[in-house]
Amino acid sequence: MAEHRTMQRAALLDAARSLLSEGGTEALTFPALAQRTGLARSSVYEYFRSRAAVVEELCAVDFPVWAAEVESAMAEADSPRDKVEAYVRQQLTLVGDRRHRAVVAISAGELDAGARERIRAAHGGLISMVVQALEDLGHQQPRLTAMLLQGVVDAGVRRIEMGAAEVPEEIIQATVSMALDGVKGA
Repeated sequence: MAEHRTMQRAALLDAARSLLSEGGTEALTFPALAQRTGLARSSVYEYFRSRAAVVEELCAVDFPVWAAEVESAMAEADSPRDKVEAYVRQQLTLVGDRRHRAVVAISAGELDAGARERIRAAHGGLISMVVQALEDLGHQQPRLTAMLLQGVVDAGVRRIEMGAAEVPEEIIQATVSMALDGVKGA
């Protein structure tokens, strides 16, 4: 019985990822989850009390994977500057990964304060990854710089997510350039 529930929960999360990937947060509904998994709509409520609960669980499951991929890319970089580039580039590259949709969905504002705080804490862990590289580059306030850097990354993520006129690689390159060289231009 426990194994069956675990499998059903995993199927619901996978269906939620697909729905978010295909249609954003509006597509993530309990009727759609039920249809994708072959469950009755009332059965979906046995696993999750709300859409926000689905998003919160997706973030709890997927955010560590996302962070590990960013951390791995940074570990492969040689210099502090290359680590910062890897931090930015890997996050933006992951935008196309459907696991990212849950992370983006947290901005939908449906989460309660406790859930938002847990997700903020996880996000803080991501930001912490780049602090040492920024310190090594000579930043006087590396934590503040890391938070501002993440704001630049988040802007790049939103630009890619909204299907901007630029192709994703152009957005990635512009964001990396902004992160590494500011607005001074070529």
